[in-house]
Formats: sequence, C-alpha cells, structure tokens
Amino acid sequence: MYELTLTPGQLGLADLRRINQEPVKLVLDAGCHDGIAKSAATVQQVLAEDRVVYGINTGFGMLANTRISTDDLDLLQRSIVLSHAAGVGQFMQPSTVRLLMVLKINSLARGYSGIRLQVIEALITLLNAEVYPCIPEKGSVGASGDLAPLAHMSTVLLGEGEALYNGERISGAAGLKVAGLEPIALGPKEGLALLNGTQASAAFALQGLFAAEDLYAAATVTGALSVEAALGSRRPFDDRVHQVRGHQTQIDAAAAYRHLLQDDSEIGNSHQQCEKVQDPYSLRCQPQVMGACLQQIRQAAQVLLVESNAVSDNPLVFADDNDIISGGNFHAEPIAMVADNLALAIAEIGSLSERRMALLIDTNLSKLPPFLVDNGGVNSGFMIAQVTGAALASENKSLAHPASVDSLPTSANQEDHVSMATFAARRLRDMSDNTAGILAVELLGACQGIDFRAPLKTTVGLQQAHSQLRAEVAFYDKDRYFSPDIERAQALIQRGDYNALVPADLLPSLQS
Repeated sequence: MYELTLTPGQLGLADLRRINQEPVKLVLDAGCHDGIAKSAATVQQVLAEDRVVYGINTGFGMLANTRISTDDLDLLQRSIVLSHAAGVGQFMQPSTVRLLMVLKINSLARGYSGIRLQVIEALITLLNAEVYPCIPEKGSVGASGDLAPLAHMSTVLLGEGEALYNGERISGAAGLKVAGLEPIALGPKEGLALLNGTQASAAFALQGLFAAEDLYAAATVTGALSVEAALGSRRPFDDRVHQVRGHQTQIDAAAAYRHLLQDDSEIGNSHQQCEKVQDPYSLRCQPQVMGACLQQIRQAAQVLLVESNAVSDNPLVFADDNDIISGGNFHAEPIAMVADNLALAIAEIGSLSERRMALLIDTNLSKLPPFLVDNGGVNSGFMIAQVTGAALASENKSLAHPASVDSLPTSANQEDHVSMATFAARRLRDMSDNTAGILAVELLGACQGIDFRAPLKTTVGLQQAHSQLRAEVAFYDKDRYFSPDIERAQALIQRGDYNALVPADLLPSLQS
C-alpha cells in the first residue's frame, strides 16, 4: 500500500499515478487543521448573525432564493446528498473512486469549504480501509460540480448507499462498520461542500492522461521497431531537422526515437546503400505527429495538476475576510477541453500505428514476407490482425468528437452552460483501450519483422523491447489462434512495461 502524507494543494502527478495503480494510506498534514477549523467557524458565524448565504441557509440551484429555517438546516444537507445521488450506469472502477476521494479530500482540506475536519477525516478513514463508495459513472454534466457522482460518494458517510469492499458490494452502513465509523450528521454547508466540485471529471481525466502517457511510450517503441523492421531511414530523426522548425515537443519526440534507434545497428547498416529515397509518412513523420500528441499530453498534465489541487466547490469561505462568495469554480470546462485534446492525441497515436502496420504487411513497401508469415496462402498471417487495428482506429475517430462544445442547459436554465467534462474524460478509457489494441498489433508485427531480419540485430534498447514481447508471445511461424497474442501484447502496453525505454523526462507523470 502506498503511504502518502497529504499537504493540501501539493499533490503531484507521480503521486496521483501511484494512487491510480494501488491502494493508498493517506495521512493529512496537521498544518491544515487550523484553516479547516476557521472555515467551519465562519459558517457558524454566518448563522449566528442570521445572514442569508447561498447553500448554507438557502435552497440550491433555482431554489437559491428560498430561505431555509434554522431547524431544517441539518435536514437540508442530508436531503441534498440523497436527492442528488441520481447516477446511472456501471459503477466506477475502484481506481477511479480512489482518485476521486483523494482529490476531494485534497480540495476540502485547503480550508475554503466550511466543512469540519471530522467529515474530512471520515473520508480518509474510508479510503484507508479500502471501502470505496459505489458510484455510477453516468449522470454528471460537469458543471455545478460533479453532483451525482459526489453525492453517491457522500451517501456512505450517512450510512446510506452502497460500497465496494474486497470486491463485494455491501451497504453503506456495513461499509462504515468495516471502517470503524458511525453515520455522520452533516452540518450547514457540508453536504454542498461534498457535492460541489470537479473531482469525478478530474479522476477520469487523470486516468486518461496516464493511459495516454503509457500509449505514447509504447508507440514510440513500436514506431522505432517498425523503422528497423521496414528498413527505414534514421535521417528524418536528425536533430537539425527538428531544431529549425522549433516545436519543443517535436524536438523531444525526435530525441526519443534517436534514443531507441541510436546512430546505427546491424539491420540499419545493411541497407545504407539502398536506392530508396524517402519513407512513407507513417515512418518519416513520426516526430512531427507524435510531437503534436506530446504537446497535448503535456498541456493536459499541466491543467490537470492545477485542477487536482484546486478548490472547486461553491460557495467558497474566506475565513480571514469573514466572507463567503458564491462563484463558479465547479465549472469543469478546463477539464473538458484538455480531455478533448487528449482524445485527439490518443486517436492520432493509434491512427499512425495502424498505418505503420499496414506498411509492414505490404511486401512491396516493407520487403518482408506478405502478411509477415512464411508460406503465404496456406497461412494468412497478420492479415486480419491489421483489419482489427483498422476497426479500432476508425472507432476512435467517432469517439474523438469534442464533448466540450455540447452544452445542454439544466436546473431550469439556472445552469445554462455546462461542460460535459465527465463524459469527455470518461470516454478516454474506451479510446485508450482501442489504441492499446492497435499498438499491440503493431508490436507483434514489428517484432515479427525484426525476427525476419535475423541474424542481423537491432539496437540494444529495441532488442530489449523485442525480448519483452517474446517472453510473452512466440514467433508466428504458422497460423494459430491469434487473439491471445494480441491480448498479451496489449497487457504489456497497458501495464506501462515500455515506459522505461523512453527518456525519463519525456512524459510528465513519469518524472521523479
């Protein structure tokens, strides 16, 4: 279990990647306790002064002008949790819920939400006990907060809803018992503080970012393998070419290919005097295309790091000024837009890989046996594996349509522009799975091509990449049941096994 002392507002991407991968034992830095207490005291002062403040003693959304009596304030907070827990669809994966809870704890502990330390510590206790609330994936439009998902998270604090523990669904009340907790009676502002926020959208988007990074590393490796297998030129990766254009991500992408391809290899040296003048774009333009994808990944990482440490509920409590302001930090447009850009990157990584695979099976282009198998005709080889890659690439084109431009007003037009960030980020999982499948097919094909070049060898780094695959999948000497080969190759990619083969400073969350 990953142990992390959380200083609110200082979560790093490497921390979040670890939390996505494994359970976490979270300890809250005591330095934040004073700010949390002052924020909660400010809410109590508002009530003592009989001031009318949204979300504390009013209704919500279009009911914001409805004053709530003091006797009903606790009921108001309980009611908002239960009424807003209206999500549908399959439950979030435990890794998603874990990220969501850490992000919520981090936001609340900043001390601008008017919530008691007791409530934050209860969330931490559930997290550390690996009692994960059952949260449906669908039902948020990514504005006014991820209300439905965060309400489902909060029901367990009340002893309501359901939780997942040791892989089994149990009642929220049973989940509290497992964690050694009693149901909490939420105070003024606390229900709204729990429900408002962008943490569901951000959790999905972070998972999309981490997947995109794994895909990027694997695609760089498979692309370099394909250059070798297809007897491609190293010249297009020359640093001088990329310096004169000037895009830093293109320069860095080209450097990553040079890191793998080195200056030469036995395979590379074997065709130095060939008559071929240029390679197809899928080989030659890899730094340009992958550099553009890297730009989107780095931009998304920057935005999501800020959002992971943000205070995004409403209203916000500024205790030092004795002021409470109703704003719109719950609007998840920044997440929606970077999720849309990650979708473009993920789709293009897959599209370029599919074209390289098409090149490898074409004997006229690659000078390898047709469909990468001996005794063609009797053996179909990689013919339909490439078709599978094409199908996945085509599906990604539809999924890459931007979600952030599709606002649909809600709450009787009070919430008249929303971000759709939750879907924008959630669909990245399907796209990542598709691209991992495309890359798996290319990885198999490129390693097959390397084998056909034997006894000539590739570079040390690419030999390692080849060996990692061959430890899982044997050479394709004749037709066999193909799907398990793709599954094993895809597992290598999605575990991030190829991340260590690219430069350590290439991808944001992989930097120490």
